[in-house]
Amino acid sequence: MSPHAPPPSSPRSLPYALPHSATLAWWLTAWLRGHEQTDHVLDVLAADTHLLEGGSALDLLVRCRGAGATGAGLALPVDGDPLGLGGPRAFNEAALEAGQAVVAGELGLVPTEVGETVQWTPHAAARRQLPDVGEADRALREALLVAARDLADLDVARWRPEAADALMDLHHRPELDAPLGTPPRCVELAGRGLQAWSIVDLALVDDGGALSAHEVERRRDLLTPLGRAARRAIVAACSPEVWPEG
Repeated sequence: MSPHAPPPSSPRSLPYALPHSATLAWWLTAWLRGHEQTDHVLDVLAADTHLLEGGSALDLLVRCRGAGATGAGLALPVDGDPLGLGGPRAFNEAALEAGQAVVAGELGLVPTEVGETVQWTPHAAARRQLPDVGEADRALREALLVAARDLADLDVARWRPEAADALMDLHHRPELDAPLGTPPRCVELAGRGLQAWSIVDLALVDDGGALSAHEVERRRDLLTPLGRAARRAIVAACSPEVWPEG
């Protein structure tokens, strides 16, 4: 699975899906903090067949606890924006190539799809800087308003009606399966981030039938801030270092 939410086929049946690293970050955090039992977490990870490279799903949990991690957070880097990464270089490069990673204390985990399994390669990881939940929430709301206005000016309904419908139906959000201990505000923010990410992906499919290179570039320029805000929202929502207290 791509780290990106796949483009929706219709505005009423959006196939939202968290990146592998977001799922692992949430459930690892719940397990490390004692909110979820081992058997339940292993059942969830088995659904996507998460394994430590050369080991099992249980080995993955044990490796994180052995590294002294008390939580696990998400990284969603892209070229020019290493969101959620703090180094070192080897880990950053592997995470950038994968488009996602998990940071659990000083342990970094990068996913690779191998057949039907998701194998996680361990790396050394350094402390990182993250947007807080409130900041990411405000930025996403603002980016959605701006994108809706600008795409209306470009007649999005003509060249990509599904994207226009999704923008008009922002209250129709995905329901995510979050573990115990995950703040409800973060679950909601992750859902809205995925929703915005899907709108961006959908609007950029085959460049929306753009008539010229200039039009393609203009649409991408308008959608880039929304895509960045969506990634920041998902990273904040799936990184316990910045979760609100209580």
